[in-house]
Amino acid sequence: MRAEFDESLVTGNEMIDAQHKELIDKINKLLDSCETSKDKVVAVKTLDYLADYTEFHFGEEEKLQESINYPGIAEHKKEHDKLRQVVKDLYNMLEEEEGPSDAFVEQVNKNVIEWLYRHIKGFDRSVAEYKFMNSSSERL
Repeated sequence: MRAEFDESLVTGNEMIDAQHKELIDKINKLLDSCETSKDKVVAVKTLDYLADYTEFHFGEEEKLQESINYPGIAEHKKEHDKLRQVVKDLYNMLEEEEGPSDAFVEQVNKNVIEWLYRHIKGFDRSVAEYKFMNSSSERL
């Protein structure tokens, strides 16, 4: 399974949508590296790349939420922490299995891609809607 950015993932916030596209690209690069190479070092480096970008993206989302006084920020941060734990688990899995196994790929699909889709469609979209509603009410 490959991640794909489609209309159902659009939040309406250009910065966040662009970063989600980039995240999906990095997830797919991780999956591609697992397919083309069973080398543990390659998988770890690609996971590093994904983890670093994820941290950057979460920081940007959280700054945006703080700037608009988003009331659900604490819960949103907890969701981000869940994915951080998934990434740690993936590192451990690579370590234990001496490289990217079929089970590793399955975990990326289940715990990263599916998490991201649910997160964007629920949590991130609600932030974008809140931001839009607040900026619209200021125009009235």
